[in-house]
Amino acid sequence: MNTRRPVACLRQGIHGVSPLRSFRTFLPVVAALAVTSLPIGASVTEPESVLLQPTLEQRFTTNIATKLLTNWHYKDTRLDDELSRKILDGYIEMLDPNRSYFLAADIAEFERYADAMDDSLRHSELQPAFDIYNRYLERVHERVNFARARLAEPFDFELDEDYQYDRSDAEWLETTAQLDDYWRKRVKNDYLRLKLAKKDHEEAIELLDERYVNLDRRVTELNSDDIFNFFMNAFAQAIEPHTAYLSPRGSDNFEISMKLSLEGIGALLGRESEYTRIARVVPGGPADQDGRLKAGDRVVSVGQGAEGKMVDVVGWRVDDVVDLIRGPKDSVVRIEVLPEDVGLEGPSTVIDIVRNEVKLEEQAASSRVIEVPQDGEGGEPVKIGVIDLPVFYLDFNGRARNLPDYRSSTRDVARLIGELEAEGVEGIVMDLRNNGGGSLLEATTLTGLFIDRGPVVQVRNGSGRISTEEDTEPGMTWTGPLAVLVNRYSASASEIFAAAIQDYDRGVIIGEPTFGKGTVQSLLDLDEYGMPESPRMGQLKITQAQFFRVNGGSTQNRGVVPDIRFPSAGDPQEYGERSLPNALPWTEIDPAPYQPVGNLDKLVAVADFQFRDRVSGDREFNWLLDDIAEYNESHESRSVSLLETERRAEMEAKEAKREERKTLQGPLLGELDPLAETDDLETLDEEIEADAEADSEEDERPDLMLRESARIVADMIRLGEDTQLLATQFSLVQDRDTEKAVN
Repeated sequence: MNTRRPVACLRQGIHGVSPLRSFRTFLPVVAALAVTSLPIGASVTEPESVLLQPTLEQRFTTNIATKLLTNWHYKDTRLDDELSRKILDGYIEMLDPNRSYFLAADIAEFERYADAMDDSLRHSELQPAFDIYNRYLERVHERVNFARARLAEPFDFELDEDYQYDRSDAEWLETTAQLDDYWRKRVKNDYLRLKLAKKDHEEAIELLDERYVNLDRRVTELNSDDIFNFFMNAFAQAIEPHTAYLSPRGSDNFEISMKLSLEGIGALLGRESEYTRIARVVPGGPADQDGRLKAGDRVVSVGQGAEGKMVDVVGWRVDDVVDLIRGPKDSVVRIEVLPEDVGLEGPSTVIDIVRNEVKLEEQAASSRVIEVPQDGEGGEPVKIGVIDLPVFYLDFNGRARNLPDYRSSTRDVARLIGELEAEGVEGIVMDLRNNGGGSLLEATTLTGLFIDRGPVVQVRNGSGRISTEEDTEPGMTWTGPLAVLVNRYSASASEIFAAAIQDYDRGVIIGEPTFGKGTVQSLLDLDEYGMPESPRMGQLKITQAQFFRVNGGSTQNRGVVPDIRFPSAGDPQEYGERSLPNALPWTEIDPAPYQPVGNLDKLVAVADFQFRDRVSGDREFNWLLDDIAEYNESHESRSVSLLETERRAEMEAKEAKREERKTLQGPLLGELDPLAETDDLETLDEEIEADAEADSEEDERPDLMLRESARIVADMIRLGEDTQLLATQFSLVQDRDTEKAVN
């Protein structure tokens, strides 16, 4: 392990799921650009000036970041040929994860960099990264031209052939003809999907043509800073998957996500053709209170203050428009918009809004009450409180300045517990599904709401020194029955909390095995190492420690295994930390001195038995098991038929199943999609819109896992109150286990 530590610029305790997936989808996100319609089938002309080059400032940033990453990481890191190969492979995968743009000849040509990336970084030479990107840009341009030309030709849906939508593990295609054939099938599949969705020919062709043009524009409009960002993250993740480079803009957005507030107008922006569009107005924000700005409005220009020049933003990237609209509290921004119900010819409207702090409440803790009916006739239902915590958030600056109202997940959860107690709940479910982590301090203090006092997590740094994060506050905010609901995307700080609750025997862990991220990141401010007048360089999120449970084991790689497991789709080895390249292995240290507060073994065993017995006859739960089995069966193929009759039959069978379930009055469970064609770039906008629609539907859809978690807690309450019933049921469980073992 390295023993050298940074002496300044550290913000310890940042946790989160690996950025690998987010950087794969970052290409289209950072470049949500204008689309200018062209005649269908026309070529997109590539300007000579499109070739990107590194800047002197980026070379300077590279020099500093390379020294920090190779000297101060938790993992002993050597800038050598082995790391060079990982950097090259990671960078290529980041650009073309589905292997649908580069040819095998391109990859062979890039081999000259395989043992040279380390030397390039050592000398702050970024040209290889830019050369690779410029080749990628050329290939995207070629593919877009091919796809658009293919739209002008007829499709044969009686030809029995398949489209392999997932090529991530396939060989690179050797020839342009092979790549053409792949893209022919890809375009054919895109068209077939729209045809099955009842789009007429002209509408489908127009939609696809716009999609392909948009793909080319988005990639072409990426700038030098974007490419630098990709490459530095390929470097960082070649060391370890949770190490990352944050650009100045990325650093600002991270700060916003942690304190759940920003200063602006409170509007989420998206893209619609060449316009930036108001996707949603945040409830309670300045724009919402003003009332004039509406979802669907298209932004034409932005001006600062009452008299500032209006800057035309038609064709701008969304994130650049966001930068113009954001600003300090109490300042004025003027936004010229075309209302949704007005044509492109206008008239437009200028709206002046006073910026203010916008609370991002969607990421804040929230609560609800589930009433679980008693068995048999009569009797009051058992009230179970649910606290949904999407992230462990903390306003670091507000806490450092001792502001009275700084945001903290622990503060908010404590308040919600008080409100739930006032409603008469008898048990609580902490819902940490999809919670990717956040602040280590918050994981510790949140645990303290449910234990009296004691160690929560052990932390070992790169020199091997072990420290312990403890709850030092006596007393518990909630002393009653507790469950923690987790899934495969519960990570980092979520795992610290769940592991502590499990080790202290304070509550039952329910759900899927968690992600398995057991490392601690710190933020290094690169600007501290630059010249006073230098442009901002951003930050490094660098792994500098590993955490361990109080029982001595790590959550790294293995995650937290629930006491009561729910069924899940797919191979567990294909998700979480265990699936990430360059992840640290599992290990263990000596336990910390702690005293479990309960003895839940019998209670959990009986509750698990009752849960499985109950759901075995539960129609909705068996529907879920059917969906999982169907997903697992089809997942391995990673391809889809291009026979219209076969696809239509599959669609009609799914629709019939859906209608049958509606007739039987079961909940819409949110289908597992074994044919989710999440390619690399051009489908992202559709996914975002689909996710938004799914979120809206999910608000009205019963949550099967949450329902069962509440039932399990209600069972544990009843069993805890009746020791004789618990003893009888536990004996029954033992007898059945013995019978299974004999058979």
